[in-house]
Amino acid sequence: MSGVSGIKEHMEVIGADGVHVGTVDKVEGDRIKLTKKDSGEGSHKGHHHFIDGGLVAEVEGDKVRLSANANVAVSMEQEK
Repeated sequence: MSGVSGIKEHMEVIGADGVHVGTVDKVEGDRIKLTKKDSGEGSHKGHHHFIDGGLVAEVEGDKVRLSANANVAVSMEQEK
C-alpha cells in the first residue's frame, strides 16, 4: 500500500478501473482532499470531499490509482 506519500496537488485520482474519481487539492493528514469541481451534484456540489489514504494502491506519474473501483471509492468519500 502506497499511502499518501508522493501525492501532489493537481494529480488525477482514478479508481482501480481507470475511471476518474477526482483531482487532488491537497493532502491533509492521511486523507486526500479533492477539488470542489469534482464534488458531484445536488447537495454534494461545492463541498470538498476526502478519500482515505488507505485506498491508495499506487502513485504512477501524475495519477493516484486507488485499490477500489471508482464507483466504490466515490461511495466511501467523506465530506467536509
